[in-house]
Amino acid sequence: MIVVAGEALIDLVPQGTGALAGLQPALGGGPYNTAVALGRLGSPTAFCSRTSMDAFGEALLDRLRESGVDVSAVQRGTEPTTLAVATVDGDGSAAYSFYVDGTADRLFTAPAALPAGTRAVSFGTCSLVLEPGASAYEELLRTSAAQGLFTALDPNIRPGLIPDADAYRARFKSWLPSVSLLKLSEEDAQWLGGTPHEWLSAGPAAVVLTHGGAGLSVFTRDGSIHPVPGEVVEVVDTIGAGDTVNAALLHGLALRDALSRTAVEFLGADDWTRLLRFAARAAAITCSRAGAEPPYASEVGEL
Repeated sequence: MIVVAGEALIDLVPQGTGALAGLQPALGGGPYNTAVALGRLGSPTAFCSRTSMDAFGEALLDRLRESGVDVSAVQRGTEPTTLAVATVDGDGSAAYSFYVDGTADRLFTAPAALPAGTRAVSFGTCSLVLEPGASAYEELLRTSAAQGLFTALDPNIRPGLIPDADAYRARFKSWLPSVSLLKLSEEDAQWLGGTPHEWLSAGPAAVVLTHGGAGLSVFTRDGSIHPVPGEVVEVVDTIGAGDTVNAALLHGLALRDALSRTAVEFLGADDWTRLLRFAARAAAITCSRAGAEPPYASEVGEL
């Protein structure tokens, strides 16, 4: 079982140009997209979050169930669902503004236990920023690592949500000893400061850096760097692409029985090349269609 911990929200995606373009609601949130993608790829997956009892919250849970994701660890609340208003530029890149005050996911509390058979837990995005839930997710990260579970982190920086950048950067560094696999975009890396080699020295067994359409690279503790190019695709938008990469990496590691720090450190160049190419294919499919629509295993092909 791979558990994905973090927010589920509604993306409001413009259907035209200009500030008053019509908005189409879409199910989203970085961790939520990762859970859906894992379920579609065929990995046993559970979602650990707190969602609203409103119509949006019900729709979010319905899609998880349809994707084969266990929702027994999802907490519920009467507060509304978080909204994220997306803007998509000419090359399909998305930016967001958020409506988060008093929403259900902010009141997440750390569970007493994770679902039976949990081997890995994935974290990231807004859930690690917005209090009081952020401290609860941080507690779950540290507890999971202390229990020997494989932990994955995608900070997926949303600067507009972070009131104190320096405080967040310090907090990010404090998480690294508890992180097995760190994945982030070039933009995240630039905002955070530091280098993959510095982050590796703090704890992770590997750091995966995404380069948009140019592909992705992995940095390993032995000093190696293994890059792969991106897949050529007609981009509709990039919503959910990084989340699909997260899922593909975790799915691939699970197939290799490599959900441990030690196993990751023993992966060779061929292993990483196959894994990153699989992730690139999966992300390209997501980019080829509107909104966060991760692919099914049959669409991506063999690892």
